[in-house]
Amino acid sequence: MTTIALPRTGHERGTPAYRRLGAAMWCAGLATFVLVYCVQALLPTLAAEFDVSSSVASLALSATTGTLALAIVPLSAVAESWGRARVMTVALAASAVLGVLAPLAPTFGALVAVRALQGVALAALPALAMAHVTREVAPRWLGGAVGLLIAGNTIGGLSGRLVAGAVADLAGWRVALAVIGGLSLLCTLAFRLLLPPALAPAPPRVRLRELDGPLRAQLADPGLRCLFGIAFLLMGAFVTVYNYLGFRLLAPPFELPAALVGLVFLGYLAGTWASTGAGRLGDRWGRRRVLWAAVLVAVAGAWATLPDSLPAVLAGLLVVTVGFFAAHSVASSWVGRRASMLAAGSPAVASSLYLFAYYLGSSVGGAAGGVAYDLGGWPAVVAYVTALFAGGLGLALTLRRIGALA
Repeated sequence: MTTIALPRTGHERGTPAYRRLGAAMWCAGLATFVLVYCVQALLPTLAAEFDVSSSVASLALSATTGTLALAIVPLSAVAESWGRARVMTVALAASAVLGVLAPLAPTFGALVAVRALQGVALAALPALAMAHVTREVAPRWLGGAVGLLIAGNTIGGLSGRLVAGAVADLAGWRVALAVIGGLSLLCTLAFRLLLPPALAPAPPRVRLRELDGPLRAQLADPGLRCLFGIAFLLMGAFVTVYNYLGFRLLAPPFELPAALVGLVFLGYLAGTWASTGAGRLGDRWGRRRVLWAAVLVAVAGAWATLPDSLPAVLAGLLVVTVGFFAAHSVASSWVGRRASMLAAGSPAVASSLYLFAYYLGSSVGGAAGGVAYDLGGWPAVVAYVTALFAGGLGLALTLRRIGALA
């Protein structure tokens, strides 16, 4: 695979082009993640509407994250040579149109099929958006630009859950999905109008067979393999908690209104704070220690949700969220740093593999968590996520034996 050097110049902070780029990428992140995660707040409603179990209902989310995971590595590698702006626009538009069509699904199977197609359409977005910001912004201002992109991602995921839950409570799940699809279309239009012309030229075309060498190089490193495994296990545990907590809060002894249950997703705001704080702590105390501590915090939070006490459940949810996002922040940044030190390392390919594991964990782990809930209720869910977190902690401890690269 040909390596393209990053341009030494780019948009400077404070310039109109920098502001337009930041706003455009914020809209892209919002449009992407509002579509991916909007159904998470609707899972109990979908289970009742189509008379399916909680584990089957979760396929509405798992289908999207699963196809996204499977397509993210090949698409992110070859799509950049087709033109980043063009590919991102087409992908956002296609997924938004599918979002508008989703409420028309006559059966649950049809809804899952539409959601799976959305995952394929969105697969190139996470990696392409990061690559575009990296290539277009002056290096000294890159941190702020990336932060704005991540903010759009976070707010998109949170907004999708909150808006879908609130609208569904008032007008039904079909109207909720239609509103989300319309919001995504507006964000896509804003993205295209705001995005300034690219400064960096598109790299040469990449053939899929050229990915074999870089993929093998990243997977040959035991440290990266551990980090990919951590992403899979921790995301599987985390998405399970948020997927099925709504079912528990709607049932006795809580019996909360659906609109209030949707507000539990505000806990994600604690994750935004944790991501930033974990990075600083990692620089001060070391990434390994912070990663170990973060996973243990997540386990403690999961166990705190066991009592039939709403304050305990909500407090435990916040603790799980803080622990997960802190661990995810440390692990994801560690991937790029470690890959850059390998003789045949490729941070871009390594990041794509990390995202593959992350979204595959969401899909497979989240669906399996539904089986645990169907069989044993919330205690079984806590036991399941504890096992996943323990596996992630084991891999994190293994990193100490592997050691850092020179």
